[in-house]
Amino acid sequence: MRVELVTGDITVEQVDAIVNAANSSLLGGGGVDGAIHRKGGPAILEECRALRASRYGKGLKAGQSVATTAGRLPARWVIHTVGPVFSTDEDRAPLLRSCYTTSLAVADELGARSVAYPLISSGVYRWPKDDAVLQALTALHAAPTSVELVRLVLFDEPTRRAAERVRQAFDRDR
Repeated sequence: MRVELVTGDITVEQVDAIVNAANSSLLGGGGVDGAIHRKGGPAILEECRALRASRYGKGLKAGQSVATTAGRLPARWVIHTVGPVFSTDEDRAPLLRSCYTTSLAVADELGARSVAYPLISSGVYRWPKDDAVLQALTALHAAPTSVELVRLVLFDEPTRRAAERVRQAFDRDR
């Protein structure tokens, strides 16, 4: 699998599936989640409401993933995953890595060959960006998958440059 690091807007990515850094309610929110729901339109929210009414009555737990339509987005699917809130008292890195591995498993079930990810938990959930990149790369490279291309879509150029530095160290240490 090829992993690309790019700066941009995940809602315009030309891939089979985009991953939404969702909140557990699945009903939209701020940041990436809000942008995906706004640009994707009401079809995404409809499917999320149906998921809440059936399998996820109490919401989606951190580290889990589930797919819906992508509505008006250029992708075919949105894979919603809930990242953990960063904690200095508890190691939640396995949950963060699970966001990447479970969403790849969902992508495989869908037959997706290309997936775009935001940097999960690095916004309002306060995960330090360098470690968020390291956790993403660790999970992505360890996961068995048929996905051929993963694009990590970073919010701004300073974050992309930092991610490149982390990737260089990651590749050197592998």
